[in-house]
Amino acid sequence: MTPAISIPDDEIEWSAIRSGGPGGQNVNKVASAVQLRFDIPASSLPEAWKRRLMSLRDRRITREGILTIKAQDERSQKRNREIARDRLRDLVAGIATVPKARVPTRPSRAAKKRRLDAKKQRGRVKALRKPVAD
Repeated sequence: MTPAISIPDDEIEWSAIRSGGPGGQNVNKVASAVQLRFDIPASSLPEAWKRRLMSLRDRRITREGILTIKAQDERSQKRNREIARDRLRDLVAGIATVPKARVPTRPSRAAKKRRLDAKKQRGRVKALRKPVAD
């Protein structure tokens, strides 16, 4: 997955399924779509990564920690396997880096003044559009 961490093949469970959508008779006969199942708690990933994966709001992850990725983009089962593995790699790579903690900031006094001046200027422009009253 990354230069430091890799996921062994025995931790990934594959199953071939029929894909949906258009495709004629081939769709009804051939199981070219693949479903990748990855058990997060039982994996060899570092604990911090497991926690971050489990905390993701991803509908592909069950409460038990099973990640299910379905790939049916291509006609070839081999290519769909590669796509599913790439999606897993992208997901793990996304949680590999620790997100920076947000430092709350406030606008400076000059920024507040610029914003209020812009609002006043805009109000003057709109006031000039009104009909002149005697």
